Amino acid sequence: MKGKAAAFALAGLLSACTWVHLTPEGEKVRVLDADEVTQCQMLGRTTVSLAAKIAGIERHPEDVQKELNMLARNSAVDLRGDTVVATSPVENGKQTFAVYRCMPQ
Repeated sequence: MKGKAAAFALAGLLSACTWVHLTPEGEKVRVLDADEVTQCQMLGRTTVSLAAKIAGIERHPEDVQKELNMLARNSAVDLRGDTVVATSPVENGKQTFAVYRCMPQ
């Protein structure tokens, strides 16, 4: 019984933790859907990943997606992009995004 309680406590703590943070440049990058970037210039792709399990416990899918989006936004800056669009589902904490420039520079 103690082991189960400890596992639930650990899962609760892990779900509240965020290890990924947006850079100041990444804060300016948007996450959109494919139908919203038809007038944008595609610059390339980025694949980002993180731990979807910690200590054998699955992280909450919404937290994983949120952090993958942040990583993609940070990564888009390297390509001088201002927008990212997910192009694959999340698999084992990994996802691919297309990077676009939608705003004039």
